[in-house]
Amino acid sequence: MTMMLYPNTPEAAKRLLTFLNASPTPFHAVHNASVRLESAGFRKLREAENWEPILKGGGKYYFVRNQAALIAFTLPQRWKQGAGLSIVATHVDSPNLRVRPVSKKSKAGYLQVGVETYGGGIWHSWLDRDLSLAGRVIVGNNASNFTSKLVKIDRPILRIPTLAIHLDRNVNESFKFNQESEFVPVLGLAAASLNKPAASNTDEGTKASSIQKNHHSELLALVAGELSVAPEEIHDFELALYDTQPSVLGGINNEFVFSPRLDNLYSSFCAVDALASLGETENALPLEGNVNVISLFNHEEIGSVSMSGAESNLIPSLLSRLSPTSETLAESIAKSFLVSCDMGHAIHPNYASKHEENHAPVINGGVIIKTNAKQRYTSDAVTTFLLKQLIEKKGGKVQEFEVRNDMACGSTVGPHLSTIGLRVVDIGMGMLSMHSIRETAGSDDVQSAIDLFTSLFEGFAPLDAQLSA
Repeated sequence: MTMMLYPNTPEAAKRLLTFLNASPTPFHAVHNASVRLESAGFRKLREAENWEPILKGGGKYYFVRNQAALIAFTLPQRWKQGAGLSIVATHVDSPNLRVRPVSKKSKAGYLQVGVETYGGGIWHSWLDRDLSLAGRVIVGNNASNFTSKLVKIDRPILRIPTLAIHLDRNVNESFKFNQESEFVPVLGLAAASLNKPAASNTDEGTKASSIQKNHHSELLALVAGELSVAPEEIHDFELALYDTQPSVLGGINNEFVFSPRLDNLYSSFCAVDALASLGETENALPLEGNVNVISLFNHEEIGSVSMSGAESNLIPSLLSRLSPTSETLAESIAKSFLVSCDMGHAIHPNYASKHEENHAPVINGGVIIKTNAKQRYTSDAVTTFLLKQLIEKKGGKVQEFEVRNDMACGSTVGPHLSTIGLRVVDIGMGMLSMHSIRETAGSDDVQSAIDLFTSLFEGFAPLDAQLSA
């Protein structure tokens, strides 16, 4: 259906829409990336196993941590320990609302669901939207058989309604709301048939492992039905709210992507697509040179401090497993290069003064190099030069972004990863409304990002050999 709707749009943008619509949570994004990689012949590794007898030159591998972060890599055909890594690092989380561990709420005849804000969202954009639930659920019917299943309810079940203007006449002049008391989603009407007595102390629901009393029974029944299990077989979950309006192309010439979670599933898709496509191409893996890597982290929006975030040991562990001695590890780090790819702030036509006048990138204008003297972004003259050379090899375009001196600068995964000793450059693709429930980016920029990552994977090592620094 997507291809019929957008006949003159780059194929990469159409593939991006499919990925976006199938990935309402980091768990789904990692799962869908895994499926794409396996279709390209990548072998799944487990962190708990010994990789030494498995890894072979010319091999394609990936591993997942906690269902929420993914690293994939290809080895050159004559791979040996001490080889550098050419890495694209992104993140798969976005600001959203998470269902609380005890979410059961009722007020004024409505069933409501308690939620917690995650990340720095533009929260007013979540009001009056058709919302649903997705995430992972721990299910099992006996003490020895539990599994984590993904769920995505494909219809609107929740809404956070605004107050009518008749009851707040100043709403268009000074709109504010309390994120705790005035930001609670409505699930339905608390009809008399839904009101059930509290469980007694002898009920199954009082067991420490039971969550039956923590949530509306109707909500648990809905989730259970999606998974074809009984409600009492649900032992825990991590559920997030998401916008049911699908990701689409827009603009007079389909030049835009209108979607939730573009920050940063856009970059994550491009990284997966570039590495998987390279893996699918016969004899595309180089004889020698760097190991090609993509790293999709979780929890960037809340600081990256977690077992699946950029401040975990994911990259250091990969480096040390590929080069286990102190000498080969130091050699590998010195040869490595990391492209930290998030999204970038394109100039807004209604707020042009928010950009420094000489650093005002545009949507579909190509790759944005992000620089900050205070190292909130890690780009420097050497890493920027290398990146520009890679872009030039594919005929791409470059834009520059620095924040104004009178505004705070954001950051991403690059600064921490540079502390390992890696050379890092921070880049992005232009977008508007970052952290809104509906964001806007460019349909042509999708291929620009894929081309850059492909250029990195195909030719970083010989390029690096030409640089004396």
